[in-house]
Amino acid sequence: MIETITIDGSLTWREIAAVADGARFALSERTRQRIIDGRRIVDALVERGIRGYGINTGVGALCDVVISRENQEALSRNIILSHACGVGEPLGRAEARAVMAAQIANFAHGYSGVRIETVEALLALLNADIIPHIPSRGSVGYLTHAAAIGLVLIGHGTAAHGAEKLTGAEAIARIGLEPLRLEAKEGLSLVNGTPCATGQAALALARTERLFGWADVAAALTYENLGSQPEPFAEAPLALRQSPGLQAVGKTLRRWLAESPMLAETAGSRTQDPLSLRAVPQVHGAARDSFSQAAEIVDWELASVTDNPAVSGSPENPQVHSQAHAVGAGLGLAMDSLAVAAAEVAAISERRIDRLVNPLVSGLPAFLADDSGVSSGFMIAQYTAAALVAENRRLAAPASLDGGITSALQEDILTHATPAAWKVLSILDNLERIVAIELLAAAQAYDKQPKTRGRAPRTDALYGRIRGAISTYADDRPMNEDFDRMRDLMRGVAP
Repeated sequence: MIETITIDGSLTWREIAAVADGARFALSERTRQRIIDGRRIVDALVERGIRGYGINTGVGALCDVVISRENQEALSRNIILSHACGVGEPLGRAEARAVMAAQIANFAHGYSGVRIETVEALLALLNADIIPHIPSRGSVGYLTHAAAIGLVLIGHGTAAHGAEKLTGAEAIARIGLEPLRLEAKEGLSLVNGTPCATGQAALALARTERLFGWADVAAALTYENLGSQPEPFAEAPLALRQSPGLQAVGKTLRRWLAESPMLAETAGSRTQDPLSLRAVPQVHGAARDSFSQAAEIVDWELASVTDNPAVSGSPENPQVHSQAHAVGAGLGLAMDSLAVAAAEVAAISERRIDRLVNPLVSGLPAFLADDSGVSSGFMIAQYTAAALVAENRRLAAPASLDGGITSALQEDILTHATPAAWKVLSILDNLERIVAIELLAAAQAYDKQPKTRGRAPRTDALYGRIRGAISTYADDRPMNEDFDRMRDLMRGVAP
């Protein structure tokens, strides 16, 4: 049964991620009334001729150009058309659904002043899984991504319904509506705010949480294979350092490695292990702490009004506020931090892969191959992981510092929150591949261990799951096909 999430207050990133994954959205009666009340305030502003940015003025550097009442609908329509400047491949289904969900959540606060009919049209598209094509590139903040959604509402642009491609007019007809005639302020609200960044950030958090779990497990399998010492993960010594993430990782590693005959056999054989093994709680734990901080900021954003201008008061006393709430500096900084954290987890995973395949330190056959020389085994798999780590290093450069000047000096500081969130998703795609390689290498390493060495109960169960889907590698097939099979096994489930 498909879950339905009803908006009756501030949403969390988990709820946005659930909608991205296919959950339905609904408005409570209280939320509907908030939206209706906000629209009545905009109507009062229009009726009284009170100046409001993007309501009865131009936008950007044209903010002091007053627009006559008869041209305000044309202004809303023109904003959508002129701001639809995105380029490149469209966002994936989940990414686009996340953006739409965050956009609806922003309107649900009731301070944007869009009509309830407009919000319900967005809801109908989302719940029918008719997804606008949103070009992934060309945004310094939010405008181009959101304009692609607005295009479909007015009967332009294109959308996807499963594998079917629809024109905007066909998409809006599919939900039983005519193309919308946008009224005052609606064009600006539809391209404004931080939902483009917030939606993608929520999805990034969901993927990060899952992949950090798999990274912990991959580290446990590698640790067991390499005969490492149990002391670094012991509860009392780890408690000497303050870090919720570190404690969580330590607990996970102890659980996965409990009752390991392999570790019992090698206990005391070394004074200490190399950092890529010994420092898993410290590195993975620090990344988890960064994740928690980013998650808190995304939830703040979802609880915030990020439209400009915002409206408040009442129809009798309408107020319009030209603030800078659409600037996503907090999100940009949070996503830059998450990008570095994910890249760091990927980097230490690659170092562990190298130790598994390197006969100088592993004590196992070179590159985990059947016949060294004739077979290359996991030699080039480690190359692939190293290349992805290098790519992550480039992607992890802070987007929030990119800056730039637009709109004739009117918008002379740019915080790039949407590109920051987008590149986290790219880094996570690389992290998923790297962790998949480590899991496969660890499974192959188990195959090369003496038969007398037993695995811990949990690692043994996961080894069985992997081998149930992917057989031991013997240079008998393209290895990247195994990477894809491992990613399929990892997707959508916790380890």
